Amino acid sequence: MSTTEQIDTKELGEKIVKVLKTIYDPEIPVDIYELGLIYDVFVNEDREVKILMTLTTPNCPVAESLPAEVESKVRSIKMVKSAEVEMTFDPPWSQDLMSEEAKLELGML
Repeated sequence: MSTTEQIDTKELGEKIVKVLKTIYDPEIPVDIYELGLIYDVFVNEDREVKILMTLTTPNCPVAESLPAEVESKVRSIKMVKSAEVEMTFDPPWSQDLMSEEAKLELGML
């Protein structure tokens, strides 16, 4: 890092995605990133992270714990100053949001 503490937001974004891929939906054996539950990851130069995510259903049994786990794991990345998870159900999650890898894993391809 330079003296101005410039960070590579792309590199940090990749680290965040790596961490997100370690978090699994308890009912589906696929990580939340490949499942399409992460709509967006914002990283600014102050190393503040905001994650826009959804759940498979609004009454998901992990509606309380999953966002907290995401926030906690992202916050544990050394370069991250703060992390905030915002939940949305617009657009609602659908199987179309799943990656090819997730569909393959679940035998949908």
